[in-house]
Amino acid sequence: MKRIQNIDIARGLVILIMALDHCRDLLHTTAITQNPTDLNTTTPILFFTRWITHFCAPSFVFLAGSSAYLSFKKTNNLSAARSFLIKRGLWLIVLEFTVIGFGIWFDIHFQMLFFQVIAAIGFGLIILAALLSVSSKTITAIGIGIISIHNLLEWLFQGSQSIWIKIASPLFVPSMFPLSEHVTFFIGYPLIPWLGILLLGFGLGRIFELESGARRKKLLQYGLVALIGFLVLRMINIYGDPSPWAKQETLVKTVLSFLNTSKYPPSLLYSLMTLSGLFFLLSFTEGVQNTASRFLTVYGKVPLFFYIIHWYIIHPIMFGMLFSQGYQWSNLPFGNFQFGRPATASGWPLGIVYLVWILVILIMFPLCKWYANYKMSHPEKTYLRFL
Repeated sequence: MKRIQNIDIARGLVILIMALDHCRDLLHTTAITQNPTDLNTTTPILFFTRWITHFCAPSFVFLAGSSAYLSFKKTNNLSAARSFLIKRGLWLIVLEFTVIGFGIWFDIHFQMLFFQVIAAIGFGLIILAALLSVSSKTITAIGIGIISIHNLLEWLFQGSQSIWIKIASPLFVPSMFPLSEHVTFFIGYPLIPWLGILLLGFGLGRIFELESGARRKKLLQYGLVALIGFLVLRMINIYGDPSPWAKQETLVKTVLSFLNTSKYPPSLLYSLMTLSGLFFLLSFTEGVQNTASRFLTVYGKVPLFFYIIHWYIIHPIMFGMLFSQGYQWSNLPFGNFQFGRPATASGWPLGIVYLVWILVILIMFPLCKWYANYKMSHPEKTYLRFL
């Protein structure tokens, strides 16, 4: 099956935006001590530096589902598709807690086991494998149902002492489990809410089988429906997000409050807001052929490769920053939620963070281009499908 170019363009753009967030996490002066979406302390530029990256995880999860649909339809072999999804899912989980985990924390003792987006996709693919015999329309309905109603369940997990509720809560809300005195397992991306987005991506994967013009129109329609749904529900301000918006002392801060939806777990409003952006991006880039699209496609063809490698570029840059600011290796803290960077008196201003982000993008370009060409030149190496 021919590659869907606007999927590669979308993946390329969101993977680059995601790298900005990780540069900010590791390098910005207030990244460790300040929440960039806290309206009491943030600035508009810092808020939007974080807010724009909200579109990344839902896009990756949705497109993982769509890619699974296209892969399944390519062979139409149920048992082979199930086997691949299970193997792929398990492999992503292994990567999350080994190569990726070390890249994020650089802690040889692995004191922080962080269940985040790659593992969430992995578990989602495994569950999707069990649902492959169900029609895509049914899977779409399940995905929409999860996205729409999981916020109703939040009150169940607030202060409940029920053993069953406690067992189920990690499936729906972020949860932390101390495994030992020094090792912590943290579920930052609860399975069920993100599963809903992946299943929706699979169910709507049939869009990419349409002729280009019809596909562009359908994606635009979905984008408008999601955006209108977000605006209406957010204006009503009753359901869809645990953090209602409120009028602030300035118009700018009121807008920030309106846009400040909850990612952990992804609320209904967060999902509508971010997926509307993805649908618009896919629609507007349908059939586009220019320098920008070719540039983004280089990254979009190998998003997992980019994701893994870019941590091993940003983190050494962080260490170089710290050493240049007078720190020694013995001063660097490692452990739970610690990147090896002191919380105060370290970091660069946001402008320099943006420059480093551009540098990381440029470094990754030839690497991604080489790996994409390598994969294309060696179709016989089936293990490359897992990267």
